[in-house]
Amino acid sequence: MDPLSTLWETFFDWDSMREALPEMLTVGLPNTLILALSAALLGSVLGLLLAVAGISRTRWLRWPARVYTDVFRGLPAAATILLIGVGLAPFGMQVWGPNPYPLGILALSLIAAAYIGEIFRAGIQSVEAAQLEGARALGFSWGEAMRLVIVPQGVRRVLPAWVNQLIALIKDSSLVYFLGLLASQRELFRIGQDYAANTGNQSALLLAGLCYLALTVPLTHAVNAIDRRLRQGRAVTVAEEDDGGLAVAGSTALPPAAPTRKEP
Repeated sequence: MDPLSTLWETFFDWDSMREALPEMLTVGLPNTLILALSAALLGSVLGLLLAVAGISRTRWLRWPARVYTDVFRGLPAAATILLIGVGLAPFGMQVWGPNPYPLGILALSLIAAAYIGEIFRAGIQSVEAAQLEGARALGFSWGEAMRLVIVPQGVRRVLPAWVNQLIALIKDSSLVYFLGLLASQRELFRIGQDYAANTGNQSALLLAGLCYLALTVPLTHAVNAIDRRLRQGRAVTVAEEDDGGLAVAGSTALPPAAPTRKEP
């Protein structure tokens, strides 16, 4: 047989793709999104706590955050998922029964927290020191200044990097299959792998890869668009005069002023 024909039949068998597509859309795609989005949300909360602890002046907060970040960024994602999924399996059996799905989300969240924490820390530290000094001068405590002034600005600046981490989580969700998910919990990769193993044809696995591309490529372009928008700022297109002040057309809008605290 012609090698080119063999290659085509191995990866582009439309019948195999047509057979696998319904299950990928109804089972694999929702599970992939649940794993990625749940890990992104939980990882963002933990990452924000790590970021604040990492820049704290208190050593007993700063050092544990640093160690956590180094450990979970240094370990391979597959090793972390197996350690969490297998090591905590007895605990999981007592809480939610023989269901490895929550442990998969937990493992992905712990991995994501280490990276998102560094992203948030860089964004917070990029905010000008004068912002914190101005907030303190208005009577804010250090915690209030961080929560109301510094952290919101820092998070806004790192939004493109956060979306990049979401893309990484979508791809890393394929590693959760190590934990032996139930048939109704399989994500895109696992379904494609099962069909490929049963038929001896790789077309279903290729289809799973195309589904991942359909998720990640638009997000990549969205990241680039957001990044350009944040770099350019909001341009003022019409000159406006307000209370004797003139806004020059084409100028970049200044960031909003720090909020003032009402006196009791």
